[in-house]
Amino acid sequence: MTGLAGGRITQLVRHPIKSAGYELVAEALLTEGAAFPFDRVWAVAHAAARLTEPVTWAPKLQFLRGWGAAELMAISCQSDPDNGQVTLSHPKRPMTTFRPDDPADAARLVDWLRPLWPENRPEPARVVRVPGQALTDQDQPLVSINSVASLDDLSARLGQPLSPHRFRGNIWVKGWAPWAELDLIGQEISVGTARLRVEEPIGRCRATGANPKTGEQDVDTMGALEAHYGHTDFGVFARVISSGRIAVDDEVR
Repeated sequence: MTGLAGGRITQLVRHPIKSAGYELVAEALLTEGAAFPFDRVWAVAHAAARLTEPVTWAPKLQFLRGWGAAELMAISCQSDPDNGQVTLSHPKRPMTTFRPDDPADAARLVDWLRPLWPENRPEPARVVRVPGQALTDQDQPLVSINSVASLDDLSARLGQPLSPHRFRGNIWVKGWAPWAELDLIGQEISVGTARLRVEEPIGRCRATGANPKTGEQDVDTMGALEAHYGHTDFGVFARVISSGRIAVDDEVR
């Protein structure tokens, strides 16, 4: 397909706690019918959340999220999936390590996040995990794929470089023409030794306007997308249809 030849992975990113940190990884094992590994394993529900008992997947409005607090976008993390451990850092908070499945650590995590969440919103209340279900914005197990060239094109339109971490993607690909990834809807692609089916564009929200270094809203990404491209999509969602290992610099075919 025009503009899609020569694609290679340039970054792989996971977000163990929904809206609370991003982490670069060198490789990942994608599993058929599953989301990106160790991505959105936990989420932090606010005091007004309407959740079932036992908790199942719930829409993003029930959780702390970057749309509601730009400060959250400046959290970065390091994790140890084998130990269920996540270390969070932020310009305004001390670096701290948590095991979110431990009740005492979950309480400490909620307290750590509290100063980064607006006082006029329902306060952070509890850590949630749904075994076997990633707490992504979609109830389906999808992986997000984003293009470096599209990011560069949007950056040029805005007159400033944009960090990829504004978009909380899993797989970043270099070598495609700008916005060519949107032509992949309905197509199957090979990534490393895995195979995926591209299903839909990713509709974005104002959280992408927050700077992941400062936690401040500093650019109108939504306005720029609408003004220059006639939509507010960035990147695509794909479903893993054949398991396989992927790594930075792998070809995307």
